[in-house]
Amino acid sequence: MSNKEVKAALKSAREAIRNKEYKEALKHCKAVLKQEKNNYNAWVFIGLAAAELEQPDQAKGAYKKAIELEPNQLLAWQGLANLYEKPNQTDVRGDLAEVYQKLLQLYESGDKQKWYDVCNKLVEIYHQEKKYSEVAETWQKLIQVKEEEGAEKAELHQLWKKMIQLLKDSTQSQDNKIEQSLLTAFEHAVNSADPVLGEDHQKLYKDFIQCLSKFPHEVARLEKACRDMMALYPTVSYPLEVLCLHFVQSGTLSEEALDCFSKLLEMDASSGPGIIGLGIKCLQEKKYKEAVKSLTEGLEKTSQCPAAWRYLAEAQMKIHKHKDAVLSCNKALQALGTPEGPNRRWQNPILQLKAEALVKIPDADAAEEAIQSLEQIEDASSDPVVLALRGRAYLSKGLMDQASKISQELLSSHPDLAESHALEGFIHYSQKNYEQAERSFLNAVERKAETAEYHQYLGLTYWFMSDETKRDKGKALTQFLKAAKLDNYLGSVFCYLGNYYRDIAGDKSRARGCYKKAFELDGTDEESGTAAVDLSMELGDTDTALSILKEVTEKASTGTAKWAWLHRGLYYLRTDQPAQAVADLQAAVRADPKDANCWESLGEAYLSRGSYSTALKSFKKASELNPGLVYSIYKAAEVEQTLGKYENAIATYQQILKTEDYVPALKGLGECYLMLAKSALGNFFDKK
Repeated sequence: MSNKEVKAALKSAREAIRNKEYKEALKHCKAVLKQEKNNYNAWVFIGLAAAELEQPDQAKGAYKKAIELEPNQLLAWQGLANLYEKPNQTDVRGDLAEVYQKLLQLYESGDKQKWYDVCNKLVEIYHQEKKYSEVAETWQKLIQVKEEEGAEKAELHQLWKKMIQLLKDSTQSQDNKIEQSLLTAFEHAVNSADPVLGEDHQKLYKDFIQCLSKFPHEVARLEKACRDMMALYPTVSYPLEVLCLHFVQSGTLSEEALDCFSKLLEMDASSGPGIIGLGIKCLQEKKYKEAVKSLTEGLEKTSQCPAAWRYLAEAQMKIHKHKDAVLSCNKALQALGTPEGPNRRWQNPILQLKAEALVKIPDADAAEEAIQSLEQIEDASSDPVVLALRGRAYLSKGLMDQASKISQELLSSHPDLAESHALEGFIHYSQKNYEQAERSFLNAVERKAETAEYHQYLGLTYWFMSDETKRDKGKALTQFLKAAKLDNYLGSVFCYLGNYYRDIAGDKSRARGCYKKAFELDGTDEESGTAAVDLSMELGDTDTALSILKEVTEKASTGTAKWAWLHRGLYYLRTDQPAQAVADLQAAVRADPKDANCWESLGEAYLSRGSYSTALKSFKKASELNPGLVYSIYKAAEVEQTLGKYENAIATYQQILKTEDYVPALKGLGECYLMLAKSALGNFFDKK
C-alpha cells in the first residue's frame, strides 16, 4: 500500500466513524496498520471506534499505543479522557486524573477555555478522592491564570469562594499547607467582595472567623479578623463574642479582654460569652457567689466552652460547693471533645480540680472517682501536688498503707512542700495521733500560711488534743479565727467557733451569730442550723429562729429537713397552735418514719387538736419503735382512758408499773378502777 493509499484508507475510516459505521472504520485502520504499524491516526481511530463498540480494553490499548508514538499530540489524550469519562468505566479516577494533568500541559499554551474545563474536572476528581492538597494547588493555579488574563474582580471573588467550598471539609486533616490555602482563600474572598457590606459578605466573614477559631496557632490572624469585622459591622455582636470566647479559652484575662467583655454586654446584655466574661471578672475580684451566678447563666447560653466550665468549678470550690464543682468539671471534660483537640491543655487542670473537689466529699465512692481522675493526668507521677492529692484520696477511701507510703515519699523528695506535711498531718489526724498531727500542720502552715484548711485542721487538732487543750481552747480558737479570716466561706470553721463561744466562753449571742453564718454557708449543716435556732429561742429572738426554719422548710423537698420540721412543730405545740404543729410534725415523720421521738411529738400535737384516735396510733407507733419510751406508753394509756377504754388502759398502766414505779401510771390506774366502779354502780351491779 502506497502513501497515497494509506491516506485514502484513513480518510475512509474517518468517514465511517462520522457515519457511525465503526466496524467498517476498524477494517480501514487495520489495513493501514499492516502497511504502517506506527501510524498515529490509525491507532487513534481504532480507539475511537472500539470505544463506541463497547470494547473499552481494545480502545484503551489503542489510545495508549498512539500516546506512546506521539506523547505530545492531543487527539489520543482527548480520546482516552472521553473513554474514562464514560459511565461504565469504574475505578479509573486515578488514571483519568493523570490524563487531565497531561491535557492541562497540552492546553496551557493554546485553548484557555479547554484548559479551564479540564482544570475544573481534575479538581472535582481530587475533591472526590479527598486529596485536598492537590485541590488547593490546582485551583490556585487556575486563579493565577485567570489573574494573568486580567479577569474581573467579581469572577475572581467567585473563584476564591469556590476554593473555600472545596477545602471547607479539610480542617481535620492537620496539614498546614492545606490549612494555609483555605485561610488564604478566605482572606481573598472577604477582601474582594463588591459591594463590601451586605448579608453575603457578613456570612463569609463569620465563616472565616469560625474557621480560624478551629486552629489554635492562628491566634493573631483570628484577633485581626475579629477586629476587622467589628470595624466593618460595629452593630454585629458575633466577632466580639468569638473574641471574648478566645480570651476565655486562652486563660489570660488582660485589660483588653475585660474591655471586650464590657463592650459585648453593652451591645447585648444577654450574650453568653459576655456574661461568662463578667463571671470570670468576679472570680478575679474574689466575688465568688456572683461569679458562680454569672458563669452558670452564661453557660446556659454558651455551653461548649471547657475553660468557662473550669472557671465555674473553681468558683464553686471557693464557696465549698464540692459536688457542684465535680459536675462542672464533668461538663468541662465533655466540652473538651477529643484529647487531641485544640483545648487539650485544659484537660490536666480540669482533672486535677475534679480530684480536689472529690477528695473534699467524705465518701469512699468519691475517693475512688478522685483516684481515677488523677490516673488520667499526664505525667501525674512527677507532680508532687498531684501525688499529695492521690494520698488524700487513698486516705478518704481508708487505704492507710498507700496514703502513708505516698506521704513518706513526698517528705523525702519534697520536704519544703506544704502539701507533703499537710498529707502527713491528715493521716495522723485520722488516726487521732494529735501531737504528731500538730507538728505536721505547723510545718504546713509555716510553708503556706495562706491556706485556710491547714489552720482549720490545726484548730481541730487542738480542739480534740488532750485534757489540757480541752480545758483551754485558746489555741484552737486562734487557728479557727485565722481560718475564718482567710476563707470566710468555710462553714465548718464557723460551726466550731460557735461551739467555742457557746460551750467555752458562754457567749450565746456571739455563738448564735457563728452558727447562723455556718448555716448560711452550708444549708445541709444540721448541727449549725439546730444550734442557731435553739440559741435564738433561748435569747428570746423567736423571729430569727422562725425565719431560719421557714427558709429551710420552704426549700425542702418531701422527706428531707427533719430537724427543721421537728423544731418548728415543737414550737407550734408550745405556743398552742396544734393545727400547724400537726402539719410540721407529719413532715418530720415523713422525713424519718423510724424516729420514735417524732411520732411521740406528733401524738402530742394530735392530742392538743383533740384527735384522740390518731394521737393513740402515734403514741403506739412511738412505743413500737422504742419500747423503752415510757412516756409514749403512758400517753397511749391516758388516751385510752379518755376514750373510756378502761380495761385497755388498765392493762397498759400495769405494763408500765411492772418495770418501774411511774407515779402518773399509778394515778391513771386508780382513776380507771374508780371509773369502772362508778360504771358498775350505775348498772346496779353492787347488789351482786
